[in-house]
Amino acid sequence: MPSDHLAIHQIDLEDIHGETSIAIPELGIPRVVIIGGGFAGIELVKALADDHIQIVMFDRHNYHTFQPLLYQVATAGLEPDSIAGPIRKLFKDTPNFHFRFGLVNHIHPEKNTIATSIGELRYDYLVIANGTRTNYFGNQKMAELVFPLKQLHQALDLRSNILQNLEKALLVKDKDEQQSLMDIVIVGGGPTGVEVAGALGELKLHVLPKDYPELDFRQMDIHLIDGGPRLLGTMSDNAGRHAYDYLTKRFKVNVFLNTTVTDYDGREVTLSNGRKLYAQTVVWAAGVVGNLIDGLPEEVIVPRVNRIIVNEFNQVQGFNNVFALGDIGCMITEALPNGHPQLAPVAMQQGRLLAKNLQRLISKKPLKPFKYLDKGSMATIGRNRAVVDVGKFKFQGWIAWFVWMFVHLLYIIGFRSKIVVMLNWFWNYFTYDRATRLIVRPYVKEKLEKIPTNAVR
Repeated sequence: MPSDHLAIHQIDLEDIHGETSIAIPELGIPRVVIIGGGFAGIELVKALADDHIQIVMFDRHNYHTFQPLLYQVATAGLEPDSIAGPIRKLFKDTPNFHFRFGLVNHIHPEKNTIATSIGELRYDYLVIANGTRTNYFGNQKMAELVFPLKQLHQALDLRSNILQNLEKALLVKDKDEQQSLMDIVIVGGGPTGVEVAGALGELKLHVLPKDYPELDFRQMDIHLIDGGPRLLGTMSDNAGRHAYDYLTKRFKVNVFLNTTVTDYDGREVTLSNGRKLYAQTVVWAAGVVGNLIDGLPEEVIVPRVNRIIVNEFNQVQGFNNVFALGDIGCMITEALPNGHPQLAPVAMQQGRLLAKNLQRLISKKPLKPFKYLDKGSMATIGRNRAVVDVGKFKFQGWIAWFVWMFVHLLYIIGFRSKIVVMLNWFWNYFTYDRATRLIVRPYVKEKLEKIPTNAVR
């Protein structure tokens, strides 16, 4: 199961095969194996909890991450544990639930088994919900040099790198070198890119000048690059225009539209319009690709995006007992030729419905098709600024910002995490401060990832 920068973060999971066993008891009841502890997997377990069903969840991390707020960890706004919760703790009272910390390497649908880093396991029903990984479009050099923002350790790497570069900028005498240490390029003008740009703009205006008075942050450039004609391409024109106006006017972000990155060597970013930007920090928010596991036939995979084709019940095409949920699944309809958007609400709704359908399947009752209830899209741009699209209603500003905060607090898992995040937001708002400007694990650039053979090219 390939992932971003996995080589240094899988904690030798491959090395323990043969020394231990999966040790899941056979109870004589249906066994549901879930690959992935993201939004879809978590909602499925919560809704499926039943004395008469055994649930086994695999994940390469022992925690669930609230990914929409990763950018706030990266920009020193939140502690990492405020947006992550141990999976075992979440389901400590769930009957017949087992969590295993490991990598799923291969699916054997003909035998109803999966091969993992800790052994093989039989399943009655398999749910693939392991999401996506960063899409580098086949560019190996880019994968080694830029900072993705899909996992918790990546957010910590980015935070450390930004702070370390500022420490270095204090010491260098060459103005161009100092500029390249301070400047930041963000690739991708979707919600993640826009939110990162806004958060960095807040740091530049209110926080960093106090920490580093020797540096002139008026000279710090934040560049946002997108290949489309406007920002927030999946949202309304109104949202895109408002995001562009606020970022450029309030934070002086340099926005390049209809532009792509053609090359990066660690210091020099080359754009498709011929311009060159000099920055030692490039944040990559340019898209994702399915995190495929070997074993499924090629005809059920959507090329280039690596999503698994499913029917209206989220069953993988050609299989009755294998399902794919959330970002990895692709339910193609006339209205949605590219499948549902890869959003947390889609994954959560699919997880809840599949729990009911599994129980109906076990009881030999007809399944209910999935119908997505679109509650809208939103993105925050900075202090007191957000954009919200809900059906025909499009609004922005302070009210949208309040709605954004409320919805995100609602979806964060765990009462403690909700309180911690809310208190951090209050502190940041009234003090114009970010409390977690810590280099707790210095980041060192090195070759981290080999692009899998199924990468987009």
